[in-house]
Amino acid sequence: MAYTPSNDILKKYARVLVDFALGGGKGIKKGDVVRVSSAESAKPLYNAVCNAIVDSGGHVIGHYSPDDEQGDRRRNESFTRYFYQEASEEQIKFFPDKYLKGLVEQMDHSLFILSEADPHALKGVDPKKIMQRGVALKPFMDWRHEKEWKGKFTWTIALYGTPAMAREAGLSEKEYWNQIIKACFLDENDPIKKWKEVYRDIEKYRTRLNKLSPKVDKLHAVGPDMDLWITLGEKRDWHAGSGRNIPSFEIFTSPDWRGTNGWIRFNQPLYRYSNKITGIELQFKDGRVVKSKAKTNEKLLKEMIATKNADKIGEYSLTDKRHSRITKFMAETLFDENMGGPYGNTHLALGMSYRDTYAGDVSKLTTKEAERLGFNDSSVHTDIISTTDRTVTAHLKNGQEVVIYRKGQFVL
Repeated sequence: MAYTPSNDILKKYARVLVDFALGGGKGIKKGDVVRVSSAESAKPLYNAVCNAIVDSGGHVIGHYSPDDEQGDRRRNESFTRYFYQEASEEQIKFFPDKYLKGLVEQMDHSLFILSEADPHALKGVDPKKIMQRGVALKPFMDWRHEKEWKGKFTWTIALYGTPAMAREAGLSEKEYWNQIIKACFLDENDPIKKWKEVYRDIEKYRTRLNKLSPKVDKLHAVGPDMDLWITLGEKRDWHAGSGRNIPSFEIFTSPDWRGTNGWIRFNQPLYRYSNKITGIELQFKDGRVVKSKAKTNEKLLKEMIATKNADKIGEYSLTDKRHSRITKFMAETLFDENMGGPYGNTHLALGMSYRDTYAGDVSKLTTKEAERLGFNDSSVHTDIISTTDRTVTAHLKNGQEVVIYRKGQFVL
């Protein structure tokens, strides 16, 4: 029988998501509409979240779906796998525009609960079909972003641990959940109070980075697994602590993709489209991936990179080990990209940039100007993670050098 956290933990978790993470760290307001998405594996947290929304005076639009599982024995019970195996090209590209447009107009917030009954449910599925589906659904993502940039929409993502996910990470279910509880401060009497304390400390470093940003030409990340140059770009802000992901300890930006040069190896596996890609190495020249390889599932990696604009960087991120209590590999990007440990972590994303890292009014940033500034646009946004040692140095426009990150922590 699967491990289920106590009602106290579930209620705390739900409160963190509804009364803190949504609303950019302020929680929802009475009358707000929240779309809650969950698979059946996360039913206990789904129920707790929906109840918390009602208690806070909000309205729920439920998006509850069956679990996906792999194998011919379960094909007819796993709609996602069956869809990708049997759907025609017309069906793959179908976009329910009226429904999704109405949904975006109606909802004020989106809360997505990650849970995997089978982390390899789509193993063996043609990656081209998965990429085509992502391209078809891109307008839905674009509409959400436009509403978010106007300050009228927020979102968050959380994790509900399953037996299969714990096995994938090499942990017992209780050990897996202990990582979730620690990472989200659910062992505190008042988790929201603790989150606000941690975010105030993260904000100190974000403020220092943003004060330095206008003076920065390039960042140079050097370590055993990387020698990478990143051009920060004009009018860039670093972001953190928005509540978009729980947990989230990273400070990140979307650099000018055109100035990325060098190479990076990733010691953490990538779980994407229900597949595990290991041993990823990327080489960049003038902003594009010119060489990519992986020890496993290299075909899927290359198919993803071949998607329009997915060969360019969309995000660069650093996590300070002093903020994160995540010490174990979790086989889930949401947690692994926020790992603490001896060297914190760095991750970069291939594909879509976060346009709201523009240092100005993003609602007035035109597509043409965003392109001029080197913000990338793609149906893909894939975070890839390294937890090995690195030193990050800011090379300023006046020729000076400032070390901003060393031995897993910010030093500026």
